[in-house]
Amino acid sequence: MTALEHLDLASLPNTLLALTTAFVLGALIGFERQYRQRTAGLRTNVLVAVGAALFVDIAMRYHALHGGTPSPLHVVAYVVSGVGFLGAGVIMREEGNIRGINTAATLWGSAAVGVAAGVGMLIEAVLGSLFVLSANTLLRPIVNAINRKPLDVESVEVTNTVFVIADKTRQKEVLARLEMELERYRYPIRELEVHAFGEDDVEIEATLTATSVEADELDTLVRRLSALPEVRQAFWSPSTAE
Repeated sequence: MTALEHLDLASLPNTLLALTTAFVLGALIGFERQYRQRTAGLRTNVLVAVGAALFVDIAMRYHALHGGTPSPLHVVAYVVSGVGFLGAGVIMREEGNIRGINTAATLWGSAAVGVAAGVGMLIEAVLGSLFVLSANTLLRPIVNAINRKPLDVESVEVTNTVFVIADKTRQKEVLARLEMELERYRYPIRELEVHAFGEDDVEIEATLTATSVEADELDTLVRRLSALPEVRQAFWSPSTAE
């Protein structure tokens, strides 16, 4: 009969409002991530926000009925640590570059929004989601401008290089296309080298000025280059300098 004891229809509107708020705000945050095709997108952020709200709502209702421990505050702490493990799962390391940190931080934000909704702090939940969205959208142009600005020092933590292997007789055409594609994504070239690659081909190495790049953009760029008939192979790679 424990289920009947916990059946409280009077508190149902509050629970529904909290979960709905968490769902809507989590969807807003997740839509921006999904649009940019990040690891944790729309569904993940919604589930994190709704799950956090539900955990806290359950804790508050149980504590109101029975008191004792754990209190809702303890549950909030457990949610925070749990989301930390989830965030660690979306962080990847690829040849010197670490990807997914911003996505993991966004999950923390979604969890915080869910917790705020779960405890009934709806205004705080709305403000929290607005600030998370602002960090992921309004600050992006500033970050890109800083990352793509040429550095005064020769040694940098990470250098990103685009490699193109192409027909030697079409070298000028491939170079022009490579420069055009890099200009499309606003990645200036810091250093350009051309080496012989076998008897009939050349290898073009374009080291970018940017120390931080959008992997999706460079993936698209090398796919465009690889589709050219005069290009044998195209890829990009980050490297770490000591």
